Amino acid sequence: MTRTYVVTGSASGIGRTTADLLRANGDTVIGIDLKNAEVEADLSTAEGRSQAASRAAELAGDAVDGVIACAGISAPIAKTISINYFGVTELLEQLQPTLAKSDAPRAAVVSSMASLQPNSKELVEASLAGDEAKALEIAESIAAQGPEAGYAVYPSSKRALARWVRRESIRPTWAGAGIPLNAVAPGTVKTPMTADLLATEEGRAMVDAAVPMPLNSHQPPESVANLLIWLTSAQNTHATGQVIYCDGGADATLRGDDIWSWND
Repeated sequence: MTRTYVVTGSASGIGRTTADLLRANGDTVIGIDLKNAEVEADLSTAEGRSQAASRAAELAGDAVDGVIACAGISAPIAKTISINYFGVTELLEQLQPTLAKSDAPRAAVVSSMASLQPNSKELVEASLAGDEAKALEIAESIAAQGPEAGYAVYPSSKRALARWVRRESIRPTWAGAGIPLNAVAPGTVKTPMTADLLATEEGRAMVDAAVPMPLNSHQPPESVANLLIWLTSAQNTHATGQVIYCDGGADATLRGDDIWSWND
């Protein structure tokens, strides 16, 4: 049975690959991106998110079965928190009523193994509190310290998003409405966003030091897209609240074999 999906970031990278695979399967895809998509919108703004959600629901005829949020950037700028966190969470919240009408509603987002990296607790907490103005203020202060320090906005955005998924997935709005909500956290994915960094030996060495991937090294976007598609398929009836590290072993390398003893 074919399904109707809303995919953000559908014009490039993981989002484009996901949209292409869904369409090849016969599913209907309503893409959202800045350009070259069914819905052209700026998810870095509250107005853009509202317009995107309304237009996507309209194009779907109020019949959305799955939402896959892939849109994101990794730039050391304040806008990263708006796109990566608020651009995902607010859009999902606004599409939830339409999604809940499906017989098998599903939602998944793209996090990152960067959620394990050093981050700003203050920025994460402001984001989880839904205070975008404060989050932007904090992010601006971090970015003002230069690109190296400013990078922290990215792992902070992904940490906040992963925590949002864990927190929200079990609430009445999601689990109570029969909607599995999950995140996929990739390692280093070969997309236009990473092309320049991976083009040099120095860049690859820097990436591999931060993101060790013993299994098959840098991954194609299909490795992430196929997992997102399964998580948002009717087959997934019980996986929810998960941050799945599809990362070539980076998480296991960095966190080791015991992530349970905190509760022993």
